[in-house]
Amino acid sequence: MCYKSQSNWDEIIIIALGKPLQLLIIVFGLYMALDILSTNISQEQLLLKLFRSSLVAIVGWAFYRLSASTTLFSQKAQERWNIDSILIPLISKTLHFLIIALVIIIIAGELGFDVNGFIAGLGLGGLALALAAKDMLANFFAGMVIVMEKPFLIDDWIETPGVEGTVEDISFRSTKIRKFDQSLVTVPNSTLAAQAITNYSRRGKRRISFYLNMNRKTPKDAIESTIAHIKQMLIEHSGVHSETILVNFEFFAESSFDIMIYFFTNTTDWAEHLTIRQDINLRIIGILEEEGVEISFPSRSLYFADAGNIKS
Repeated sequence: MCYKSQSNWDEIIIIALGKPLQLLIIVFGLYMALDILSTNISQEQLLLKLFRSSLVAIVGWAFYRLSASTTLFSQKAQERWNIDSILIPLISKTLHFLIIALVIIIIAGELGFDVNGFIAGLGLGGLALALAAKDMLANFFAGMVIVMEKPFLIDDWIETPGVEGTVEDISFRSTKIRKFDQSLVTVPNSTLAAQAITNYSRRGKRRISFYLNMNRKTPKDAIESTIAHIKQMLIEHSGVHSETILVNFEFFAESSFDIMIYFFTNTTDWAEHLTIRQDINLRIIGILEEEGVEISFPSRSLYFADAGNIKS
């Protein structure tokens, strides 16, 4: 009976390691040929060191290919362990750095160099780099916070005290936000993480609130009928969220009876929201025409006194 793997991980690994394995076969063949032709022990020892160094370099190259963010291996790992897509490039670059450093240290030790000073130099160099690049590190760790907490994602509409727009790209140094005038703003992550962020895309609904100013001469029955018709229209409207619908006579204004209209649309998309709002406004106009109700305009009555007579 033929056994077939239930996953394609083995195929992915073979694809990633194909070229290093080919090179390994070539290097091994050359080593065997040269070893046969060597005439003394010193040549054999040098040849062995070169072969072992080549072997380390080939293994390092294989792991380097496997850890690349664009490989199928990384994509499958992301799907299986649910790794955030923003973390993949960071993990890949970190692994690349570690692999290269290890390969250099091992080969240097194999060829007889003192690697202790090199390792110490790496530590001191890293400390100097950290002190010189504290802003970069602050942006990096702020980027980690953004990736882990996910206050926003790409294509989300956000607003901060300094900028409002759509998130276009998130990296570990900065976040790019496309403003509504199509200008692109790059905000350092350390600045962004320290600010209050309003994510409008996370809303499940979008509010509409305004006042309908009825003429002061509108009869009580007409007011009640208009309020009832508008509320019923909103309840039956497919684009209106049914949870909160308020239509109430709230104020006696200076020149009008003010009807508060408060509700939410089911969509948060701006274009769809405006389309629903326009449709509702037109329906309200139709209700006002049907009820014979007029909209009030701001006005004042002035009275002048003339020789004891009041004229208006």
